[in-house]
Amino acid sequence: MSDLSVNIAGLTFKNPVTTASGTFGYGEEFREFFDPGELGGIFVKAVTGKNRDGNAYPRMAETPSGMLNSVGLQNKGIDHFCREIYPKIKDFDTRVIVNVSGSTIEEYVEVAERINELENIPSIELNISCPNVKLGGMAFGTVPAMATEVTAAVRKVYKKVLMVKLSPNVTSITELAKAVADGGADAITLINTLLGMAIDAERRRPVLSTITGGLSGPAIKPVALRMVWQVHKAVNLPIVGLGGIMNATDAIEFILAGASVIQVGTANFIDPMVSVNIVRGIEDYMKRHNVGAITELVGALRTD
Repeated sequence: MSDLSVNIAGLTFKNPVTTASGTFGYGEEFREFFDPGELGGIFVKAVTGKNRDGNAYPRMAETPSGMLNSVGLQNKGIDHFCREIYPKIKDFDTRVIVNVSGSTIEEYVEVAERINELENIPSIELNISCPNVKLGGMAFGTVPAMATEVTAAVRKVYKKVLMVKLSPNVTSITELAKAVADGGADAITLINTLLGMAIDAERRRPVLSTITGGLSGPAIKPVALRMVWQVHKAVNLPIVGLGGIMNATDAIEFILAGASVIQVGTANFIDPMVSVNIVRGIEDYMKRHNVGAITELVGALRTD
């Protein structure tokens, strides 16, 4: 039997396949298709301090080889999550990880403190692509000093595994990775969506209500692979890789580039079974290539 288990900062995953925040709901929505326990983990949708209604419609648009979204972190806040959502997902036989978002450092800290108290949530994923309202809307994850500051503030109150999700909309992804490592991150997730837009030529209007939105899907895979590879070489932290993973071959490519764990995102909207199929595909790859443990493949890309 192939060993698909991986370990990130002491946290063991039964296999490296997880789902990306915002594409899998809270896991409950997919139970009619398969048991979430077949996956290594689930990264549930973003949680903020207070209720957020999200952006006005339209806020999603299909693009060649991908999609744009500007949902706007719609959720009912940390109180609702703890009271209504956590009891429904706490007994899933997989790692349940919460994406934490905010508009101020204080909001990030508040949400992280509350989730730290939830026994069956072993990790959070800090989404620092959010705009800092105190600095005119500049994203925390675009300036290394800000990335270090917010990571360090959360690190002080959060005692479990802290993952930080990086934005690709920066000049140097390795500088941001080093910044969150300096702030105390246990692992790095990359990449978040690329900034893009779509135009309705007949109406001469933007397709999205927010004009711009986040591009995901196969179109961003080459960029994501490059950034995972660069960060793997530059920073000695485990990587959770995502960006256009549609099948097991894509997943293996991310692992070879340096990801210990991968996330499946946009593909969930096309095929709700895609994640479990990727687990089986990875097993098949390992058998065909006589690989005993998935960890043998992490960062095993040959460049000489």
